[in-house]
Amino acid sequence: MKQQNDDLQNLSNTEGISTKFLYLMHIHDSAFPIGSYTHSFGMETFIQSDTIRTKEDLFQFCKMYLHENVAYTDGIFVKESYVTEDMSALIRLDKICDANKNAEETREASAMIGKQFVKAVLPVSETPSLEAWYQLLQDKQVMSHFPIVYGLYAKDLAFDLYTAVLTFLYSSTVGLVHNAVRAIPLGQKAGIEVIHRLIPEMEKATKQVLERSLADLSNHAVGLELASMQHKYLTSRLFIS
Repeated sequence: MKQQNDDLQNLSNTEGISTKFLYLMHIHDSAFPIGSYTHSFGMETFIQSDTIRTKEDLFQFCKMYLHENVAYTDGIFVKESYVTEDMSALIRLDKICDANKNAEETREASAMIGKQFVKAVLPVSETPSLEAWYQLLQDKQVMSHFPIVYGLYAKDLAFDLYTAVLTFLYSSTVGLVHNAVRAIPLGQKAGIEVIHRLIPEMEKATKQVLERSLADLSNHAVGLELASMQHKYLTSRLFIS
């Protein structure tokens, strides 16, 4: 409590924290050029089959995506890349992430977003880990999946692990909601309500991810995997995946 009071009375310290957080907010801006708004990760298949039609359908889908997919896959990769120091272990982690994604479009989307993320942040951020990672990317030694490079970025900018995982889960889920609002379509008010209902779920999922390791990796959201595989066969598509 004393430390908390000291922090609250230290205006410069508070300003420093707030300003640093803006850099993290910036990379989650929908206009940040990593292309996440062009991917649905299988959700569009459910929308076209009328499985997702209403606000409640969207909430239940995103809750499943959060707890049964991201919290058992990419969330764990963010955590592991954050805590892993050895570069050879990080390269191995990137390969495991690649193998974990069964659907071709989802696998390619993750690598595509990761590459764009590295290229976008390097000119504007001091991130030694990503500078070394970019050389590996140039040498074609890594696929550069997004959760791997996101964990490295968050660590280099000295965000704590909880914040790194929580913000990754937030951006992954909120991006889907924004895309669904356009594709179903739903009103902006419905999208906002879904996001607010999902925020407590994000907190729960983050705490679960922090208790998990590579041994807990599981891709058991079978319906989502099948929808992701079927997506490229849809006759018309708004999204790449």
